[in-house]
Amino acid sequence: MTRSIPAALLATALFAPVTAQAAEATLQIELGTKGDFERRVMTYDCNDGSSLPVTYINAAPNFLALLSVTDEPEPLVFSSVVAASGVRYVSGIWVWWTKGVDASLYDATLGEDAEAVLTCSELNNTP
Repeated sequence: MTRSIPAALLATALFAPVTAQAAEATLQIELGTKGDFERRVMTYDCNDGSSLPVTYINAAPNFLALLSVTDEPEPLVFSSVVAASGVRYVSGIWVWWTKGVDASLYDATLGEDAEAVLTCSELNNTP
């Protein structure tokens, strides 16, 4: 059975051409899968004192992460790519890399050996 992820989960803003007055619209992306899909929202405590909510959408063969990056005006959609360990997600210049309960955000323009611009750990609400 093919299931679709509710399109509202994958909404992003589109902008009108520069010559026209700026307007916002939404874009809906529908993903089909022969199996089940999972939507998880995780909250991370980060080294800059912030809390970062991340939505993960797992619908094999598509694995996505949706999160806000401080330097970007809108939340970004990250797609998983091959990683030696953990799960690495990429969106433009940004890399979100999770390993167990830890995650790091990298700016790929700073080079392969650059330090993470943000390091985080899953917030555990279990008493």
